[in-house]
Amino acid sequence: MNTPDHHLIDARGIRIHVVEQGSGPAVIFCHGFPATWASWRRAMHATADAGFRAIALDMRGYGDSDAPDDSDLYTPFHTVGDVIAVLDHFRIGRAILVGHDFGANVAWNAAMMRPDRIAAVFGASVPFIQPGGLSFLDQLRGAGADGFYMFDQMTAGADAKWADAAHSIPASLYWLSGEPPADERWDPFDPARHMLRPAPGAPTTIDPAYVDEMVEVFGRTGFHGPLNYYRAIDTFYAVASRAFANCVIAQPSFFLTGEADGLNAVRSPTEDSLRETLPELCGFVALPGVGHWPQLEAPEAFNAALVGFLGTVSPNNASR
Repeated sequence: MNTPDHHLIDARGIRIHVVEQGSGPAVIFCHGFPATWASWRRAMHATADAGFRAIALDMRGYGDSDAPDDSDLYTPFHTVGDVIAVLDHFRIGRAILVGHDFGANVAWNAAMMRPDRIAAVFGASVPFIQPGGLSFLDQLRGAGADGFYMFDQMTAGADAKWADAAHSIPASLYWLSGEPPADERWDPFDPARHMLRPAPGAPTTIDPAYVDEMVEVFGRTGFHGPLNYYRAIDTFYAVASRAFANCVIAQPSFFLTGEADGLNAVRSPTEDSLRETLPELCGFVALPGVGHWPQLEAPEAFNAALVGFLGTVSPNNASR
Protein backbone atom coordinates (compact mmCIF):
# COMPACT_ATOMS: atom_id res chain seq x y z
CA MET A 1 0.00 0.00 0.00
CA ASN A 2 1.28 3.48 -0.89
CA THR A 3 2.28 5.63 2.10
CA PRO A 4 0.70 9.12 2.16
CA ASP A 5 3.00 12.14 1.88
CA HIS A 6 2.15 15.40 3.62
CA HIS A 7 2.79 18.85 2.15
CA LEU A 8 2.16 22.43 3.27
CA ILE A 9 1.76 24.60 0.19
CA ASP A 10 1.23 28.30 -0.45
CA ALA A 11 -2.16 28.92 -2.06
CA ARG A 12 -1.71 32.61 -2.88
CA GLY A 13 -0.97 33.59 0.71
CA ILE A 14 -2.99 30.86 2.45
CA ARG A 15 -1.11 27.78 3.64
CA ILE A 16 -2.98 24.61 2.69
CA HIS A 17 -2.14 21.21 4.16
CA VAL A 18 -2.26 18.55 1.45
CA VAL A 19 -1.89 14.77 1.65
CA GLU A 20 -0.81 12.82 -1.44
CA GLN A 21 -0.90 9.09 -2.14
CA GLY A 22 -0.31 6.98 -5.24
CA SER A 23 0.50 7.84 -8.83
CA GLY A 24 -1.48 8.23 -12.02
CA PRO A 25 -4.21 10.65 -13.11
CA ALA A 26 -4.90 13.16 -10.34
CA VAL A 27 -7.97 12.89 -8.11
CA ILE A 28 -8.50 15.78 -5.66
CA PHE A 29 -10.54 15.22 -2.48
CA CYS A 30 -12.41 18.07 -0.75
CA HIS A 31 -13.99 17.38 2.66
CA GLY A 32 -16.97 18.99 4.34
CA PHE A 33 -18.13 20.12 7.80
CA PRO A 34 -16.86 19.14 10.32
CA ALA A 35 -14.02 16.99 8.97
CA THR A 36 -10.44 17.04 7.70
CA TRP A 37 -8.52 15.29 4.95
CA ALA A 38 -8.64 12.17 7.17
CA SER A 39 -12.30 11.62 6.28
CA TRP A 40 -10.96 10.49 2.89
CA ARG A 41 -8.29 8.11 4.22
CA ARG A 42 -9.96 4.88 3.05
CA ALA A 43 -11.17 6.44 -0.20
CA MET A 44 -7.63 7.60 -0.92
CA HIS A 45 -6.28 4.10 -0.35
CA ALA A 46 -8.84 2.66 -2.77
CA THR A 47 -8.17 5.38 -5.34
CA ALA A 48 -4.39 4.93 -5.17
CA ASP A 49 -4.74 1.15 -5.40
CA ALA A 50 -6.84 1.65 -8.55
CA GLY A 51 -3.96 3.47 -10.24
CA PHE A 52 -4.72 7.11 -9.47
CA ARG A 53 -2.91 9.89 -7.65
CA ALA A 54 -5.07 10.78 -4.65
CA ILE A 55 -4.59 14.28 -3.21
CA ALA A 56 -6.68 15.43 -0.23
CA LEU A 57 -6.82 18.92 1.24
CA ASP A 58 -7.39 20.18 4.70
CA MET A 59 -9.75 22.85 3.37
CA ARG A 60 -8.98 26.41 4.48
CA GLY A 61 -10.16 26.87 8.06
CA TYR A 62 -9.54 23.23 8.97
CA GLY A 63 -6.82 21.07 10.45
CA ASP A 64 -3.29 22.13 9.57
CA SER A 65 -4.36 24.67 6.93
CA ASP A 66 -4.61 28.39 7.64
CA ALA A 67 -7.90 29.69 9.03
CA PRO A 68 -8.61 33.35 8.16
CA ASP A 69 -10.96 35.09 10.59
CA ASP A 70 -12.98 36.93 7.92
CA SER A 71 -15.96 34.87 6.74
CA ASP A 72 -15.92 36.61 3.35
CA LEU A 73 -12.70 34.66 2.62
CA TYR A 74 -14.57 31.33 2.59
CA THR A 75 -16.69 31.64 -0.54
CA PRO A 76 -16.28 29.15 -3.39
CA PHE A 77 -14.36 31.86 -5.21
CA HIS A 78 -11.68 31.43 -2.54
CA THR A 79 -11.92 27.68 -1.99
CA VAL A 80 -11.95 26.92 -5.71
CA GLY A 81 -8.87 29.13 -5.87
CA ASP A 82 -7.26 26.88 -3.27
CA VAL A 83 -7.96 23.82 -5.41
CA ILE A 84 -6.46 25.48 -8.47
CA ALA A 85 -3.43 26.53 -6.41
CA VAL A 86 -2.91 22.88 -5.43
CA LEU A 87 -3.07 21.86 -9.10
CA ASP A 88 -0.59 24.59 -9.97
CA HIS A 89 1.76 23.58 -7.14
CA PHE A 90 1.91 19.99 -8.39
CA ARG A 91 1.89 21.10 -12.06
CA ILE A 92 -1.30 19.19 -12.74
CA GLY A 93 -3.17 20.40 -15.81
CA ARG A 94 -6.56 18.78 -15.20
CA ALA A 95 -7.93 16.71 -12.34
CA ILE A 96 -10.99 14.78 -11.24
CA LEU A 97 -12.64 16.23 -8.12
CA VAL A 98 -14.30 14.30 -5.29
CA GLY A 99 -16.25 16.32 -2.74
CA HIS A 100 -18.49 15.74 0.25
CA ASP A 101 -20.86 18.25 1.90
CA PHE A 102 -19.25 21.71 1.60
CA GLY A 103 -16.43 19.98 -0.26
CA ALA A 104 -18.97 18.84 -2.85
CA ASN A 105 -20.05 22.46 -3.21
CA VAL A 106 -16.41 23.37 -3.85
CA ALA A 107 -16.08 20.58 -6.41
CA TRP A 108 -19.25 21.50 -8.32
CA ASN A 109 -18.33 25.17 -8.38
CA ALA A 110 -14.77 24.41 -9.47
CA ALA A 111 -16.15 22.43 -12.41
CA MET A 112 -18.48 25.32 -13.25
CA MET A 113 -15.84 28.06 -12.93
CA ARG A 114 -12.78 26.23 -14.28
CA PRO A 115 -13.79 23.59 -16.82
CA ASP A 116 -10.30 23.96 -18.28
CA ARG A 117 -8.83 22.43 -15.09
CA ILE A 118 -11.57 20.08 -13.86
CA ALA A 119 -12.15 16.91 -15.89
CA ALA A 120 -14.97 15.30 -13.89
CA VAL A 121 -16.76 15.47 -10.52
CA PHE A 122 -17.88 12.84 -8.00
CA GLY A 123 -20.13 14.60 -5.48
CA ALA A 124 -21.47 13.17 -2.24
CA SER A 125 -24.38 14.34 -0.06
CA VAL A 126 -24.73 17.83 -1.58
CA PRO A 127 -25.85 18.10 -5.23
CA PHE A 128 -24.96 20.96 -7.53
CA ILE A 129 -26.93 24.09 -6.62
CA GLN A 130 -27.39 26.05 -9.83
CA PRO A 131 -26.91 29.81 -9.41
CA GLY A 132 -29.52 32.19 -10.74
CA GLY A 133 -32.40 34.19 -9.32
CA LEU A 134 -32.99 33.98 -5.59
CA SER A 135 -30.41 31.90 -3.74
CA PHE A 136 -31.69 28.75 -2.05
CA LEU A 137 -31.31 30.46 1.34
CA ASP A 138 -33.34 33.46 0.20
CA GLN A 139 -35.99 31.07 -1.10
CA LEU A 140 -36.15 29.44 2.34
CA ARG A 141 -36.33 32.84 4.03
CA GLY A 142 -39.19 33.78 1.75
CA ALA A 143 -40.98 30.55 2.63
CA GLY A 144 -40.70 31.31 6.35
CA ALA A 145 -38.31 28.42 7.06
CA ASP A 146 -36.63 30.32 9.89
CA GLY A 147 -35.71 27.10 11.70
CA PHE A 148 -33.48 25.86 8.87
CA TYR A 149 -30.21 24.80 10.49
CA MET A 150 -27.90 26.92 8.34
CA PHE A 151 -29.33 30.13 9.74
CA ASP A 152 -28.15 29.13 13.23
CA GLN A 153 -24.78 27.94 11.93
CA MET A 154 -24.22 31.41 10.43
CA THR A 155 -24.56 33.25 13.76
CA ALA A 156 -21.62 34.45 15.83
CA GLY A 157 -22.86 32.33 18.71
CA ALA A 158 -22.42 29.10 16.76
CA ASP A 159 -18.70 29.01 17.62
CA ALA A 160 -19.50 28.57 21.31
CA LYS A 161 -22.17 25.94 20.65
CA TRP A 162 -19.63 23.78 18.84
CA ALA A 163 -16.60 24.62 21.01
CA ASP A 164 -16.61 21.44 23.15
CA ALA A 165 -15.32 19.04 20.50
CA ALA A 166 -15.56 16.07 22.89
CA HIS A 167 -19.34 16.58 22.72
CA SER A 168 -20.00 18.22 19.35
CA ILE A 169 -18.02 15.80 17.18
CA PRO A 170 -19.59 12.51 18.42
CA ALA A 171 -23.04 14.11 18.64
CA SER A 172 -23.03 15.50 15.11
CA LEU A 173 -21.60 12.28 13.69
CA TYR A 174 -24.34 10.29 15.44
CA TRP A 175 -27.40 12.39 14.70
CA LEU A 176 -26.49 12.89 11.03
CA SER A 177 -25.70 9.20 10.49
CA GLY A 178 -28.16 6.50 9.51
CA GLU A 179 -28.00 4.92 12.97
CA PRO A 180 -30.64 6.85 15.02
CA PRO A 181 -34.32 5.93 14.66
CA ALA A 182 -35.88 7.81 11.76
CA ASP A 183 -38.12 9.90 14.02
CA GLU A 184 -35.12 11.05 16.10
CA ARG A 185 -32.57 11.58 13.35
CA TRP A 186 -31.34 15.09 12.54
CA ASP A 187 -33.91 17.20 10.69
CA PRO A 188 -32.47 20.31 9.03
CA PHE A 189 -35.81 22.13 9.37
CA ASP A 190 -36.63 21.19 12.98
CA PRO A 191 -34.55 22.97 15.67
CA ALA A 192 -35.76 20.40 18.23
CA ARG A 193 -33.93 17.70 16.26
CA HIS A 194 -30.66 19.60 15.95
CA MET A 195 -27.28 17.92 15.53
CA LEU A 196 -25.79 18.88 18.92
CA ARG A 197 -28.33 17.11 21.14
CA PRO A 198 -26.88 14.75 23.75
CA ALA A 199 -26.16 11.48 21.94
CA PRO A 200 -25.45 7.93 23.13
CA GLY A 201 -22.03 8.22 21.49
CA ALA A 202 -20.59 8.25 18.01
CA PRO A 203 -22.27 5.94 15.49
CA THR A 204 -21.00 2.37 15.62
CA THR A 205 -20.63 2.43 11.83
CA ILE A 206 -17.78 4.97 12.03
CA ASP A 207 -14.26 3.97 13.08
CA PRO A 208 -13.73 5.05 16.73
CA ALA A 209 -10.12 6.02 15.92
CA TYR A 210 -11.41 8.55 13.39
CA VAL A 211 -13.81 10.01 15.96
CA ASP A 212 -10.98 10.38 18.47
CA GLU A 213 -8.82 12.04 15.81
CA MET A 214 -11.52 14.58 15.00
CA VAL A 215 -12.08 15.37 18.69
CA GLU A 216 -8.35 16.07 19.06
CA VAL A 217 -8.11 18.18 15.90
CA PHE A 218 -11.16 20.35 16.56
CA GLY A 219 -10.30 20.63 20.24
CA ARG A 220 -7.08 22.23 19.03
CA THR A 221 -8.34 24.35 16.13
CA GLY A 222 -11.88 25.26 17.15
CA PHE A 223 -14.79 25.80 14.77
CA HIS A 224 -14.66 29.46 13.72
CA GLY A 225 -13.06 28.74 10.35
CA PRO A 226 -15.32 25.78 9.54
CA LEU A 227 -18.47 27.72 10.47
CA ASN A 228 -17.34 30.57 8.22
CA TYR A 229 -18.35 28.40 5.26
CA TYR A 230 -21.98 28.93 6.29
CA ARG A 231 -21.45 32.65 6.85
CA ALA A 232 -20.02 33.02 3.34
CA ILE A 233 -23.00 31.53 1.50
CA ASP A 234 -24.95 34.78 1.04
CA THR A 235 -21.78 36.63 0.00
CA PHE A 236 -21.14 34.06 -2.73
CA TYR A 237 -24.65 33.92 -4.17
CA ALA A 238 -24.93 37.70 -4.27
CA VAL A 239 -22.33 37.51 -7.06
CA ALA A 240 -22.76 34.00 -8.47
CA SER A 241 -26.50 34.37 -9.07
CA ARG A 242 -25.64 36.97 -11.69
CA ALA A 243 -22.23 35.84 -12.93
CA PHE A 244 -23.11 32.15 -13.32
CA ALA A 245 -26.88 32.21 -13.75
CA ASN A 246 -28.28 28.96 -15.15
CA CYS A 247 -24.87 27.33 -15.60
CA VAL A 248 -24.71 23.53 -15.78
CA ILE A 249 -21.87 21.08 -15.14
CA ALA A 250 -20.79 19.91 -18.58
CA GLN A 251 -18.15 17.42 -17.40
CA PRO A 252 -18.85 13.76 -16.54
CA SER A 253 -20.34 13.57 -13.06
CA PHE A 254 -21.63 11.16 -10.42
CA PHE A 255 -23.75 11.79 -7.34
CA LEU A 256 -23.93 9.60 -4.24
CA THR A 257 -25.97 10.09 -1.10
CA GLY A 258 -27.25 8.10 1.85
CA GLU A 259 -30.96 7.33 1.86
CA ALA A 260 -31.07 8.45 5.51
CA ASP A 261 -29.23 11.75 4.95
CA GLY A 262 -31.27 14.60 6.44
CA LEU A 263 -30.13 16.90 3.64
CA ASN A 264 -32.32 14.93 1.26
CA ALA A 265 -35.22 16.86 2.81
CA VAL A 266 -33.77 20.04 1.29
CA ARG A 267 -33.45 18.82 -2.29
CA SER A 268 -34.75 15.27 -2.76
CA PRO A 269 -32.32 14.05 -5.42
CA THR A 270 -33.46 11.78 -8.23
CA GLU A 271 -31.62 10.85 -11.38
CA ASP A 272 -34.03 12.95 -13.45
CA SER A 273 -33.73 16.02 -11.21
CA LEU A 274 -29.94 15.74 -11.15
CA ARG A 275 -29.74 15.57 -14.94
CA GLU A 276 -31.36 18.99 -15.22
CA THR A 277 -28.06 20.59 -14.16
CA LEU A 278 -25.71 17.60 -14.66
CA PRO A 279 -26.34 16.67 -18.31
CA GLU A 280 -23.33 14.33 -18.35
CA LEU A 281 -24.38 12.45 -15.20
CA CYS A 282 -22.85 8.97 -15.30
CA GLY A 283 -24.57 7.56 -12.24
CA PHE A 284 -26.59 8.13 -9.08
CA VAL A 285 -26.49 5.97 -5.96
CA ALA A 286 -28.51 6.29 -2.74
CA LEU A 287 -27.08 3.92 -0.12
CA PRO A 288 -29.75 2.26 2.08
CA GLY A 289 -29.43 2.83 5.82
CA VAL A 290 -26.64 5.38 5.36
CA GLY A 291 -26.79 8.97 6.57
CA HIS A 292 -24.68 12.03 5.86
CA TRP A 293 -21.25 10.37 6.13
CA PRO A 294 -21.26 7.72 3.35
CA GLN A 295 -17.48 7.48 2.98
CA LEU A 296 -17.27 6.78 6.74
CA GLU A 297 -20.46 4.78 7.34
CA ALA A 298 -20.22 2.56 4.25
CA PRO A 299 -16.66 2.87 2.92
CA GLU A 300 -16.74 -0.31 0.83
CA ALA A 301 -19.89 0.72 -1.04
CA PHE A 302 -18.68 4.30 -1.37
CA ASN A 303 -15.29 3.25 -2.72
CA ALA A 304 -16.83 0.79 -5.16
CA ALA A 305 -18.96 3.56 -6.64
CA LEU A 306 -16.04 6.00 -6.72
CA VAL A 307 -13.54 3.63 -8.32
CA GLY A 308 -16.19 2.51 -10.79
CA PHE A 309 -16.77 6.11 -11.83
CA LEU A 310 -13.06 6.83 -12.10
CA GLY A 311 -12.79 3.89 -14.47
CA THR A 312 -15.31 5.52 -16.82
CA VAL A 313 -13.45 8.83 -17.00
CA SER A 314 -10.73 8.79 -19.62
CA PRO A 315 -7.31 9.10 -17.99
CA ASN A 316 -6.41 11.36 -20.91
CA ASN A 317 -8.80 13.97 -19.46
CA ALA A 318 -6.88 14.18 -16.17
CA SER A 319 -3.19 14.92 -15.72
CA ARG A 320 -0.73 13.03 -13.58
